[in-house]
Amino acid sequence: MPDFRQQLDSLRLPSWMDRGEPAKLLRANKRYWQQVNDWMRWPLQQLDAETCPVPLLNVLAYQRDIERFNGEPLSLYRKRVKWAFINAQDAGSVSGFIRIFARLDVGAVELKERQAGYEWDVILVRINDEQLSTYNTLMMNLVRQYGRTCRRYNFDVLNEVTTRVYAGTFSHSAEYYSADTDTRHGLVMLTQHAAAPDFSALTEYHTASL
Repeated sequence: MPDFRQQLDSLRLPSWMDRGEPAKLLRANKRYWQQVNDWMRWPLQQLDAETCPVPLLNVLAYQRDIERFNGEPLSLYRKRVKWAFINAQDAGSVSGFIRIFARLDVGAVELKERQAGYEWDVILVRINDEQLSTYNTLMMNLVRQYGRTCRRYNFDVLNEVTTRVYAGTFSHSAEYYSADTDTRHGLVMLTQHAAAPDFSALTEYHTASL
């Protein structure tokens, strides 16, 4: 029972017995039953990938088709062994592949299929620079082990930055007026009125946050 230690710690003697030999006997019983509990749980702990010794972890990894790559941290190796069965079930699907990355703490990824400019069998794995530099070897192993058959995977790096754009306040006005001009050509006197229509405009721009 996970809370067996808490149950032992909660045992209390009545106030008139909580001293002397009865109190010593209670403490001795607590230590004894805690030891018995550890003995009974020991076989189960050997099958727990997060707590078992490394030699037994290697045996579990062999049974679950997990091979430790060079430089892989022990904590990550334990996670891969722990989630091996569930990851194998999720292999092949887009949502399952994303869950595999999440279980191993790689972070959020996106999978894009049949994208313009790429051949039909190429699947884009969209990640950021930090994921590419930190989990490069891990992601290559995940693609080889859990990727789809007859598909090629390309890593597409996308960095997103949230910014604010402010537009300043700006306004102006424009007006046009009519004009008269006199034209002389030889002996002919001509007065021509060049009347432009009156026109005015007023434009205002206000700030906006995007």
